[in-house]
Amino acid sequence: MQRALRLHQEMTDRVVFMRQFLKHPHQVASIIPSSRFLERRIIELAEVRSAHTVVELGAGTGGTTRAILGAIPPAATLLSIEINPQFCGLLGRIADARLTVHRGSAQELRETLSRYGLPAPEVVISGIPFSTMGRIAGSRILEAISSVLAPDGRFVAYQVSTRVADLSRPFLGPARVEVELLNVPPMRLYRWEKHPA
Repeated sequence: MQRALRLHQEMTDRVVFMRQFLKHPHQVASIIPSSRFLERRIIELAEVRSAHTVVELGAGTGGTTRAILGAIPPAATLLSIEINPQFCGLLGRIADARLTVHRGSAQELRETLSRYGLPAPEVVISGIPFSTMGRIAGSRILEAISSVLAPDGRFVAYQVSTRVADLSRPFLGPARVEVELLNVPPMRLYRWEKHPA
C-alpha cells in the first residue's frame, strides 16, 4: 500500500514537473526530476550528514529535498527556497518538522535566512539553472551564497551546463567537478568549499 502511494506520488510529481518545465523553461532546469542516482551523489558530495543548517535552492517537486531530509541529523534544519508556486505546494506536503519551505528568489538568500533566524549554513545545494538566467542575476546569487556560507561550508550545484563554474570563480574559486550519467539529462556536479579568511 505504501509503495503504491509512493509510486502514485512520484508519477504525479513528474507530471507537475513536466508541465512547469513547458510553462517556465528558464526556471525549470530539466523536463523530469532528478534521478535517485543524482540525489545520492548530491548528498555524498555536499556531506549533509554532518550539517546543522542546509539550504536548498530550486527544490522543484521535492525529490532532492526528501533525500536531504533522509540524510541530515535529527536536530538539523533544511531551508528549501523555491520560486515556483506549484512546486511550493508540493513541497508543503512533506511532513518533516526540520523542513522550512520558502517561496521566493535565491537572490534574497541573506534576507531569507535572517527572516527565519537561521545561522550561516554549512551546506548550500542548488539545482537552479544558471545557464538560463542573466549574468548579473547569476552573479548576485553566487555572491550571496559565498557571503552566507559558514567557514569550511560546502556549496554544491548540479547543472547541465558549465556556466556556474565561470560565474562562481570570482567568489568561490575553482570547483571540483563530477558527472552523473545516470540522470536525464546527464548532470555535472560542482563543489566548492569556503575556506576561512
